[in-house]
Amino acid sequence: MKLDSMKIRAVPTNIITGFLGVGKTSAILHLLKNKPVDERWAVLVNEFGEIGVDGSLFESQYPQSKGVFVREVPGGCMCCAAGLPMQVALNHLLSQAKPNRLLIEPTGLGHPKEVLQVLSTEHYQETLSLKKILTLVDARKLNDERYIRHETFNQQIAIADVVIGNKLDLYDEKDKANLASYVKELGQSYAEVLCSNHGQIPLSVLNGSTSIRLSEAKHFSDNIQYETQLSSSDIPVSGFIQAVNEGEGFRSIGWRFSPEKIFNHGKLLTFMNDLQAERMKAVCITDKGVFCYNLTQDTLTELEIDDCVESRIEIISENLDSGLNACLMDCLN
Repeated sequence: MKLDSMKIRAVPTNIITGFLGVGKTSAILHLLKNKPVDERWAVLVNEFGEIGVDGSLFESQYPQSKGVFVREVPGGCMCCAAGLPMQVALNHLLSQAKPNRLLIEPTGLGHPKEVLQVLSTEHYQETLSLKKILTLVDARKLNDERYIRHETFNQQIAIADVVIGNKLDLYDEKDKANLASYVKELGQSYAEVLCSNHGQIPLSVLNGSTSIRLSEAKHFSDNIQYETQLSSSDIPVSGFIQAVNEGEGFRSIGWRFSPEKIFNHGKLLTFMNDLQAERMKAVCITDKGVFCYNLTQDTLTELEIDDCVESRIEIISENLDSGLNACLMDCLN
């Protein structure tokens, strides 16, 4: 049967959520690495920043030729405006991929119950089959009031079928016990607690239906306000676009650069090492090759990749340095 004539029915669908910098992207990349070679997987990724980098990271390592189809929704919670951005992106992705499995990665600052509400609409009742909801958590953050008092952080744990304590290699002896206690207090009674390093989770955690009742997924959009500002959908003559976003107590700033803009690799690496931010992701064309970057509060990683269409950089923090733009421009050749 030709793919174009296939009816899309009961696609196994997993939501993979977690707060900023916890390792969601690394976990999805690991799952894609181990997916059955004969299966087509779709990934719907939502980013807080306006620019959007995760889609480029996935596509650079797992293109459609490997059976992976990616759709990105940048600019805050994709479920705002009655879920229309999510529905448009999801419908296009399902139509294009005809997938054997769908992975949905909401922004680390987005409410997962809103994603559930969109998926529970009549339109998706036959199309999707909702499986285990996975929430990644850095158990060390349970000692930080900024996290345990943050509504989104707690909602991500409360809705999970499986809570995964990622970055296990950085925990002390009390962190695992604290995570188990926190999930017991706040999470579902049936929630399973696992631990992992570098997002290395087995495919088996995706299996099985979610135990969450969709009727419990209340809508929270009235409580979420994002202020967005995007210069243009096309890169102007200056060779770059800058965009900002704000919400949930965090701010983001991002850039897209035309392919002709080449970074000095040494200067760029120095810039990124000096950053003080909650989160940074980037794909950059440099004079030494094309690299993707990932900055959390723990470390900066650099990985050389084959190619990218254009350089993209996104920084998220509670407070952003007004001099970031000038410093970044100084890194261009």
